[in-house]
Amino acid sequence: MKLQVKLALYNTLTKVAIILFTGLLILLSIEKISYNHIELRLENAAKEILRSFPSKEINNYLAKGKTYTDYNILRTEFITIEPVRYDPTELQTVKFSSDTRTFDGNLENYRVLSRRFNFNHHTYQLEIGQAIESVEELKSIIKRFTLLVLFIALALTLVSDLVFTKFLLAPFYKIIDRKLIKVNDPMNFDYEKIKTTTQDFEMLDDSISSLMKKITNIFMLEKQFIANVSHELLTPISIISSRLENILLHEELSEGSENKMHASLKTLNRLKSIINSLLLISKVENNQFDKNDQVMIAGVIKEIHEELEDRMDEKQLKFTNHLKYIYTIKGNRPLMHTLLFNIINNSIKYNNPQGTITISDELTDDIYSVIIADTGAGMDHKQIENAFNRFEKFDTDEKESYGLGLAIVKSITAFHDIKVKINSAKDKGTTVKLVFNRQD
Repeated sequence: MKLQVKLALYNTLTKVAIILFTGLLILLSIEKISYNHIELRLENAAKEILRSFPSKEINNYLAKGKTYTDYNILRTEFITIEPVRYDPTELQTVKFSSDTRTFDGNLENYRVLSRRFNFNHHTYQLEIGQAIESVEELKSIIKRFTLLVLFIALALTLVSDLVFTKFLLAPFYKIIDRKLIKVNDPMNFDYEKIKTTTQDFEMLDDSISSLMKKITNIFMLEKQFIANVSHELLTPISIISSRLENILLHEELSEGSENKMHASLKTLNRLKSIINSLLLISKVENNQFDKNDQVMIAGVIKEIHEELEDRMDEKQLKFTNHLKYIYTIKGNRPLMHTLLFNIINNSIKYNNPQGTITISDELTDDIYSVIIADTGAGMDHKQIENAFNRFEKFDTDEKESYGLGLAIVKSITAFHDIKVKINSAKDKGTTVKLVFNRQD
């Protein structure tokens, strides 16, 4: 989940929690405040009744031993005065309770004040009630209002937080995109600062730029070292090879000495091939080649097939060319030849006798791909991960394998902005797919 979405969700959930807590607090407070207000009114009404007690109307009822009951027109308030057993001790205790009363077959909820009082050697039970329907309606209204506010706040906060966090994190995503994702080569790193008013993002930008400078320096030193060492080593190797060849031509040597000389020459040629491969990788990575050739992929593969046909015949391999498209790219033809040569050569090198090599292509949404599949030994997951590492060699009978073929492939594909994918399983063959970028 993106940081922007996480921040928006966190802010939204926090605000929703605050709204819920506030709504619950309001509901509880309103009930308490409403009841306190009603009870205060009931106490005042009770005092007023006792101060003017008894009125003529009330006295007529009480004189006959009846209970006096009076409701207002809307039945929101009532008063009852009932004679009870005489208690000479005047009771001042006031009690409040919630009770229901039936009127015309309808139940009504009331908040009721109850107290007893003495008058003229008689004890009476006084009850004054006020309907609490309005309180319940108010609570219901507030509940609905709180839910409405909750949903509206949820929508508004989610949208506003997404917009705000998108604006806030825009510099961060620019830094990630321009200075990490799009950086394929430290030499082409963009050191221009991303405009932002957030100090944390400025620090991140500066830290990445500083780190990239160090990586670039190390990268350049490594490339320069490989190039220098390769050039310096090629000269003495050539001199030693020439001297050994002259000795073989002009000196009379025993058979054992000749074999040792040939073995030494073979070792020197192997060393020379490794140095040339490293030198090629260094030149490709240093962008010392141009990309102005129009390279027809099908034509290059046809040339490679002719070059390697003898090796395929030695292992009795069946080569099948299923290329359907005449596709041309702009690049460096010798490097493209080397790229495809190394992949097809590996398909021969690691293939089983009487196996097959199949080359096909596909064109989807103007994206061209070449697929080279073999029926060889295959690779496990770990070998696939390390396949493009330099000097990474796999089990093979091939004596001239130096572990640099796929390292060269990696450099050339990066140079031409080609994606290379390997799909393989142990003892089930290997498929290499080259995906070319859309041509302008």
